[in-house]
Amino acid sequence: MGIVGWENIKIKKEGTHMSKEYVMGNQAIALGAIAAGVNVACGYPGTPSSEIIETIAKKNKDKAIHVEWSINEKAAMEVAAGASYAGARCLVTMKMMGLNVASDALMSLAYVGVEGGLVVVSADDPGPISSQTEQDSRLFAKYCRIPVFDPAGVEEAYEMIRDAFEYSEKYKTPVLFRPTTRIDHAYASIVVDEEVKPKEIPGFEKNANRFVIFPRLSRMNHEMIEKRNPAIGDDFSEYRFNTVTGNKDCKKAVVAGGVSYAYAKEYLQDREDVKFIRVATPHPLPEKFLLNALEGVEEVLVVEELFPYLEEELLKLAGKEHLSFKVLGKHTGNSPLAGENTADGVAREIALFLGEFKADEKHREEIENVSNKIKGLLNGGQNEITTVPQAPARPPVLCAGCPHRASFYAVKEAMKGKKANFSGDIGCYTLGNAMPLDMVDTCLCMGAGITMAQGLYRTDEECVNFAFVGDSTFFASGMTGVANAVYNEAELILCVLDNSTTAMTGHQPHPGTGINMMGDVVNKISIEAILKAMGLTEVLTVNPLNLEEAKAAVEKCVNTKGVKAIIFKSPCAAIIKPTERNVISDKCISCKKCIREIGCPAISTEDGKVVIDAATCTGCNLCAQVCPVGAIEKEVR
Repeated sequence: MGIVGWENIKIKKEGTHMSKEYVMGNQAIALGAIAAGVNVACGYPGTPSSEIIETIAKKNKDKAIHVEWSINEKAAMEVAAGASYAGARCLVTMKMMGLNVASDALMSLAYVGVEGGLVVVSADDPGPISSQTEQDSRLFAKYCRIPVFDPAGVEEAYEMIRDAFEYSEKYKTPVLFRPTTRIDHAYASIVVDEEVKPKEIPGFEKNANRFVIFPRLSRMNHEMIEKRNPAIGDDFSEYRFNTVTGNKDCKKAVVAGGVSYAYAKEYLQDREDVKFIRVATPHPLPEKFLLNALEGVEEVLVVEELFPYLEEELLKLAGKEHLSFKVLGKHTGNSPLAGENTADGVAREIALFLGEFKADEKHREEIENVSNKIKGLLNGGQNEITTVPQAPARPPVLCAGCPHRASFYAVKEAMKGKKANFSGDIGCYTLGNAMPLDMVDTCLCMGAGITMAQGLYRTDEECVNFAFVGDSTFFASGMTGVANAVYNEAELILCVLDNSTTAMTGHQPHPGTGINMMGDVVNKISIEAILKAMGLTEVLTVNPLNLEEAKAAVEKCVNTKGVKAIIFKSPCAAIIKPTERNVISDKCISCKKCIREIGCPAISTEDGKVVIDAATCTGCNLCAQVCPVGAIEKEVR
């Protein structure tokens, strides 16, 4: 997702250096980091986190902040670690899957510690909406033994990211900042301080006893961390975003964190008959705060997304302190075990907990009544609302004119009647699995297609194995797999789908594009040169929109031994301005082969006749090459 033109939505406060801006959650996080004096901002694109780095780059007109899209999340973490050792304030951004890639560096960094504040933004994706898994970064923070901040809204994210830098420097530790998709992509107005400058960097002071990690140092630091974290928990017990409302003598309490707190607040509003406890810093747990907030409580409902983290922490706290309150949540069936929370769903959970309708009355009418209560409160107390029809399902597809469609189709046509496996990867091209292409047999994680194809080859050496990878993913995590294939003498055809951008996450640059996030024109790194240097037996570059040329390249590689590569090179349809489009002529016999074979969303039927949508067609001409009677022609837009 690219950045909306948010700079135009700004109200300057006369006589001050403050302004009010209407921004996305990711932009608020970026502006908060700038306000905190960030010196270095590194990351790797990944929905829902991408706009953070983009926003900092856009605001960085004087280039006082070093901003980069790193080659992957591990590289970003290590660049930030080095700068932090010199006292710089550093921000590292990624989606939660990227935290796995960065984990090697982060785990060791947690033991070594930092000098300048270092905040790692790991944007979780409950649902999931655009991810392979629903992993919960709060668990990772506990695993690493580092503090975690869990914002509940856009305005709060702006403030909390600044606090995160302060805590990082105070305790000399990296800090995890965990927004979720509904925070990242929400909008709100925030007051921004415009007269901010990056922190003065004191410089790196050599200290091998601290910055060179050895087993003895690790053991000593581990002990220090375990003694330090309870102190951070006590500090968090006084933290401004850990709050409790309601009368002291309430017997029931709702505990929530993150966006689930916002949903719960929509239902509970300012009620005094139930304690409403918000945990903004789930690790280290603010035990003193919770013990005080839960005094006299007999029953607790925990509202949270993904893992029952707070629920289990409360159970552990109750056992440790010999408390008798009952904890309800995911383990008791009061909350869903998977998927993202919604305002309606949270309202239902709380209403059941408070006895506002009985558990055996879970039919649609009761749920709608609770839903209407929330909407009525948001609508000025009026419960009469208009029912909005549910949006139709729209499964994602490759765009009209996408060169990946042509690449997949060329391979499919060349391999007709032959035994082949098609290992995919993470990116737009994962959508090659959809019918009618059906060209992705496996997809695991970034870069895995290349190495998984090698594993499949070891089980059946008669089968032809293809590995599809995008140009950005090739740089991020594909090169090691290629080296492994060459070194271990696998039989493999690598298909690099080079559309000259990181398309799926918003068209960010990468090392092959010749531009970086500082706005500098830099040398393009040639994928073809890299592959040849690695010792591949054949490296071909073709235009996938030339179907016969592309098929010939596939056939040549099939008949060549060793590790081969075809670079299917054509720009992303979303970054070019088409000058032509395809049209259906009178020659059409309505065989619909163009629809059945390639599945382009610009081609459909009306009244039994094939039509091409003039607005979405890019004139790629793949359909014309598929048509058996030459009924598809080109015209100038």
